[in-house]
Amino acid sequence: MMVPREKEGRLPVAGEKAEPELSISREKVCYIITRAREFDAKVEPVEPDPGSNPADSGEREVLEDYADDPTLAELRAAIDGLNDDEVVDLIALAWIGRGDFTKGEWQEARALAWERHRHSSAPYLVGMPTLGDYLEEGFAELGYSCADFETGRL
Repeated sequence: MMVPREKEGRLPVAGEKAEPELSISREKVCYIITRAREFDAKVEPVEPDPGSNPADSGEREVLEDYADDPTLAELRAAIDGLNDDEVVDLIALAWIGRGDFTKGEWQEARALAWERHRHSSAPYLVGMPTLGDYLEEGFAELGYSCADFETGRL
């Protein structure tokens, strides 16, 4: 009989529950968290003062949410590029991070995400306020971290 190894390379202790296995890679989750955080920081565009100098705007448009925003496009593309199992994991992670489910309810969260998952998951996920926080909290709840991923990338 084969005994599954934990992600740290150790054998599970008797009575210890193994961490939920994700279908989506850690790198993909961390990339989406980073893009979601960038998008979450966006604010509604402010009409510039007609008499103001564009140089005085402090490049504020980088933080403003426009329809053709490249940050939104990157986030949507990253989500749309996932297969069904990966999208289901992402939705379940967000729900756990939001407090709708616990780590012990991972399979239930996945089942409900699968049931409700359609090919329009990107608008659903992008529409969640603070998606980046929800994903990171859900990821941490399952015992994962983006600390190594962020080092040298941000």
